[in-house]
Amino acid sequence: MTYFKNRRHAGQLLAQKLASLQLIKDQAGISVLGLPRGGVPVAYEVADKLGMPLDIFTVRKLGAPGHEECAMGAIASGGIKVLNQDVIDSLNITEADIAGVAARESRELTRREAAYRAGKPKVKVQGRYIILVDDGLATGATMRAAIRALRQEKPSGIMVAVPVAPAATCTELLAEADDVICLHTPESFYGVGMWYDDFGQTSDDEVRELLQLASPKIIENQALPTAEL
Repeated sequence: MTYFKNRRHAGQLLAQKLASLQLIKDQAGISVLGLPRGGVPVAYEVADKLGMPLDIFTVRKLGAPGHEECAMGAIASGGIKVLNQDVIDSLNITEADIAGVAARESRELTRREAAYRAGKPKVKVQGRYIILVDDGLATGATMRAAIRALRQEKPSGIMVAVPVAPAATCTELLAEADDVICLHTPESFYGVGMWYDDFGQTSDDEVRELLQLASPKIIENQALPTAEL
């Protein structure tokens, strides 16, 4: 059983859910940040349907050596690193292993940041309420890194919004975020891609295209101190 046709469809359903929340109706000055690459199509639909500025927040998973699909942690803009100590201990991962993977992913993080923005200004974070969007969560390590990095920019609050994730991960993230919204929390999770008909990789070009489509809202956001809903 799947819940979503593709990431854009998931974003449309997530936008419907968010639009029904009183917090969203009452809160002024909200920005939507998508985690590249897969979170950006979802975030685009949320921002578009709710009339909010869209931007990206670049985070990279730290795959365990020899088990790259298993997250031993994540890094985010601002030098933030979050480690999953349980995974590190169970796989006997050394500090040198972690440093090597982190250095490689840091280079990729910097490359993506430059490639996606193409000189465009970042959406303001300080004093604004941020909705952090991804296409789904497994361990939540990547999202934790994003939340901790964003806290340094002093937003008024952070909401995590995703289409699908394990219930336990959503509960754990409540210790980091001000709110967590998830459309589906399957009892047997398996993986994010299991709940999409089409979970093909999002390309760099698609990320750039969606940011370009949203750029009028970014420009408006830079000109005004808050965005009224």
